[in-house]
Amino acid sequence: MSAQAVTGHEEADSRRWWALAVIAIAQLMIVLDITIVNIALPSAQRDLGISDADRQWVITAYTLAFGGLLLLGGRLGDLFGRKRVFIIGLLGFALASALGGAAVSPAMLFGARALQGAFGALLAPSALGLLSTTFSNPKERSTAFGIFGAIAGGGAAIGFIAGGLLTEYLNWRWCLFVNSPIAVVTALAAFRVLNRDHIARGRRIKLDLPGALLGCGGLLAIVFGTSEAVTRGWSDGLVIGSLLLGVVLLGVFVLVEKRSAHPLLPIHIVAERNRGGGALSVGLAMVGMFGLFLFLTYYMQAIKHFSPVVSGISFLPMTAAIVLSSTGVAARLMTRVPSRNLITPGLLLAAGGMAWLTQMKVDSPWAAMVLPSVLLIGFGMGLVFMPAMSLATLGVAPNEAGAASATINSAQQVGGSLGTALLNTIAASATASYLSTRLAGGPLVRAQGAVHGYVVATWVAMGVLLLAALVAFLMIDHRPAPGEATAVPGAVEVPAAVDGSVVDGAVLDGRPSPRAAAIADVRAHVQPGVRAETGAERPPAD
Repeated sequence: MSAQAVTGHEEADSRRWWALAVIAIAQLMIVLDITIVNIALPSAQRDLGISDADRQWVITAYTLAFGGLLLLGGRLGDLFGRKRVFIIGLLGFALASALGGAAVSPAMLFGARALQGAFGALLAPSALGLLSTTFSNPKERSTAFGIFGAIAGGGAAIGFIAGGLLTEYLNWRWCLFVNSPIAVVTALAAFRVLNRDHIARGRRIKLDLPGALLGCGGLLAIVFGTSEAVTRGWSDGLVIGSLLLGVVLLGVFVLVEKRSAHPLLPIHIVAERNRGGGALSVGLAMVGMFGLFLFLTYYMQAIKHFSPVVSGISFLPMTAAIVLSSTGVAARLMTRVPSRNLITPGLLLAAGGMAWLTQMKVDSPWAAMVLPSVLLIGFGMGLVFMPAMSLATLGVAPNEAGAASATINSAQQVGGSLGTALLNTIAASATASYLSTRLAGGPLVRAQGAVHGYVVATWVAMGVLLLAALVAFLMIDHRPAPGEATAVPGAVEVPAAVDGSVVDGAVLDGRPSPRAAAIADVRAHVQPGVRAETGAERPPAD
């Protein structure tokens, strides 16, 4: 590659840090919107006359559309250009948020939340795919993914804070309205700072419609089943039927994808042990994290009688710990140590924080019980999210980055939905069993029963995090390449072409070209610091 070409590439990427800001804001909006509505839900329920049986649909409508359509959203970014899909997702999210804030009936609010989820499914995979293709330098990539991982881990806690402030000082509608101006401004910024990756009509591959129907249908069925388990219980026929249908559809989806010329989700993406191990670890971690948010919110508001604002602020130490460990520790070590040496200890730290919470009592002080636990959990999860997000798209061909991004996003969403349903059911059952053996007339006994349920569910969450640590230790074996920590010359990244291939023949349709294979062979056999014989580093032309 000539010096002129390199200079041109550097100029093209001169705004990449502005691009990171745009991508980070979009990711923050997606993550916090899952939780920002939680605190506003009681007010919205009273205002619109939503029944207790139907109130869950304010949350479920979003998670259903978001979790079910992620695979399709990721592939659309690969086919039509991630910048275009990213901007469409932002504008659609702004419109859906405005409709939700202006809702005059329960049905209108449910529909707006489903639209938010659908456009979020376009936005989330494109954001991660854009991040992966924008930052190829190892040191810059670690910094960018450190920031992105901090947002992915801390955004939910920020949602609780924002929801509390908006609900207490304005009203619940602003929990939705606030997205619209942010999304529109972010879309305008994205139009200016993101690199163009439009794919010409004649060079697009066909969309895998059977795969889209099976994959999205399977995810929809699983998310629906786990969501309904909150109110119906795990033994309900609809819940069992939905979960079984989801498993069957995803099984058929795998068989179809193996035979498809242009699969919605190329099987080799999830079959690769590092990406598969990272996605599975994050999915299991989200089971515990979403359960934690649920129980701590109830504990602080119903048991400790904190206001919505104070409850939200109580999550700030966790957010700060996630940001510190992601950007200050994981980002610095990602290019120096094997990925599992970050992810596994991180999950063990988070499990330790859960173990601390199992000692909670009705009269436990926040500073001695909640604060140490959320600091441990936050610091641990900061070590998990960043390297796992990086592994999700590391080494993936640019024309498959959206599908790879959707995979880990789907793992997060399904894990969070499953965790909310599973741990909520366990807590409710444990509380009922506790109260059945006592006189449940007094408020203190009822509070003790509720805390007992939280503790039992927290033990389960701790077990899930330990399982995630075991999965990460056994499956993830990625090690940083020599020189990544200092970004030494020789590992030059090449820019992606608009059709999804890589310039200079490095990757085409997910497979290394002969030139790229020759380069890899030379690097594997030439020791660092030793000059090869003349011509040894010049591989044959393709």
